[in-house]
This record gives sequence, C-alpha cells and structure tokens, in this order.
Amino acid sequence: MARIVIAEDEPHMLRLLEMTLRKGGHEWTACTDGSQAVAAATQQLPDIVILDVIMPVMDGLTALKALKSDPATAAIPVLMLTARGHSLTRQEAEESGAAAFLTKPFSPTEVLSTITGLLDKGGQAT
Repeated sequence: MARIVIAEDEPHMLRLLEMTLRKGGHEWTACTDGSQAVAAATQQLPDIVILDVIMPVMDGLTALKALKSDPATAAIPVLMLTARGHSLTRQEAEESGAAAFLTKPFSPTEVLSTITGLLDKGGQAT
C-alpha cells in the first residue's frame, strides 16, 4: 500500500483515479490544483504524487518543478498525466524530474502497474 497525493481538476478523472487506487489498496489525498498538491505533498510526504498537467491555479509542470526544488519533496516520484501527448510536454516533464508519464485516456491497470513499478524501482520508472 502506498500513500499518494493526486492533483486532477476533472471530477470524472479524479473519481476514476480514486477507484483505481482503492482497487490497488492505496491511500490517497485528492487535490484539484497543483498548489494544493504541493502543500499536501510537503505536509504528508507521500510515496508518490500524481499530477495532471493542465490544471487551474498551478499547472502540473509548475507543481512538479516546485516539488523537485524542495529538498523535503525532491525524492518523491511524480507520475504526470495529460490529455496532450505532445512530445514537448513529455520532454519538459522528464527534464523537470517526472518519474513516469501517462497520456489520457489510460487504463486503470496501466496506472496501477506504473505505481507498482515506481514503488519497486525506488521512484524511477523504466
């Protein structure tokens, strides 16, 4: 079981992620923007953070950079989610320290497999 912070502003996607994490036996804190996720991750020090790229207030890439620049949260693996499959977004996320990147739509099995891989590899996706 992992402790996970999720940042996703689309209610139906958030529900899907919550059901997926419940099925995997994980605990989570749900946030609707990147600033909430950074605050939750800083306070809770979860095993993994899942960030949507496009969100209000603070987008996922900005939140990722904030997490990676703070020594307290820098080692937490971050899984980025986006509806955009643009290679530039993926490249920027990877260069900013994202451990994994999934493009929507994704399957719940794919999310759980990625989480397991991150936990097994100490935060580095293969």
